[in-house]
Amino acid sequence: MRPPTKPPSGKTILATGGAGYIGSHVVVELLQAGHRVVIFDNFENSDRRAVACIPKIAPGTIVLVEGDVRNRLVVEEILSRYNIDAVIHLAGKKAVGESVADPMLYFHDNLLGAISLLQAMRNVGTKNLVFSSSATVYGVPKVLPIPEAAPTQVTNPYGRTKLMIEEMIDDFAVAEPDFRAISLRYFNPVGAHASGLIGENPKDVPNNLFPYVAQTAIGLRKEVQVFGADYDTPDGTGVRDYIHVVDLASGHVAAIQHLFDTSPEDRHLRINLGTGTGYSVLQIIEAFSVACGFAIPYRVTDRRPGDAAVSLADPKRAAALLQWCATRDLSRMCADHWAFQRQTALVT
Repeated sequence: MRPPTKPPSGKTILATGGAGYIGSHVVVELLQAGHRVVIFDNFENSDRRAVACIPKIAPGTIVLVEGDVRNRLVVEEILSRYNIDAVIHLAGKKAVGESVADPMLYFHDNLLGAISLLQAMRNVGTKNLVFSSSATVYGVPKVLPIPEAAPTQVTNPYGRTKLMIEEMIDDFAVAEPDFRAISLRYFNPVGAHASGLIGENPKDVPNNLFPYVAQTAIGLRKEVQVFGADYDTPDGTGVRDYIHVVDLASGHVAAIQHLFDTSPEDRHLRINLGTGTGYSVLQIIEAFSVACGFAIPYRVTDRRPGDAAVSLADPKRAAALLQWCATRDLSRMCADHWAFQRQTALVT
């Protein structure tokens, strides 16, 4: 695939949640593509050190504004002051388990954030949006690999907020004829920037497999819990489509460029970001063991309610519309994540 065309003068992009794990990598890719970036983040689930590291990785113009996306007046002021050309909306809570335990927190934060942003964009006249959605909207898949046309069937409040925001965007696009949006349905972002400077560093117990494996490897956790080994998969453990976070970030640049370069009839596109290749939990532990040079201990426990045996993206639409595909393999995902984990241990 050809890389996204570098704009001659670049655009100014607002990245809500731009200091987070995915957001910081998106900002790096935007800067490398020649765009200017305004990061808007309340640092509830992100790290100020990541923002400080971004200029060491990618040159360019970056502005940091600390604040909450639920404050519409502040969002409007940012959109106007910096003459924002497009928004990438990454801000929001993202832990499935936490959403089950406290669904109203997720409805309050994620939905109000999206409502505030859309109202601000309407009032100021900002017309382009890329939304950070999730493959959780598909629930337990009935078709593999999963195309964007697959039925949605959410199984937790987190996924429900993502689907509800997509539906908000549908209605908003009908009411605002010049508005265009792309919802990117992420599969399983993992890894870190090759520099080791930015990556996933959860403040609490990790909710995702990769950081839990990495923290076990570095000695912060006793062992990796494997939730179920009796699935109908080659080794009995769940299979997922893991995508390197830098590949995922480059998909956002391609989506932004698509909004600027085309005038699609469908003013709200859904596009999967994944690889189409699946790896089991045990394969991940084995590959990470190779990356760090020693066996990582694990223990099999009971299944978690609602977990699917297999989830794989059909990435063909991203290839056709965005001229994008993932290029980094599992060994690269593990090596980059381990390099970040080791570097993080040295500075904490």
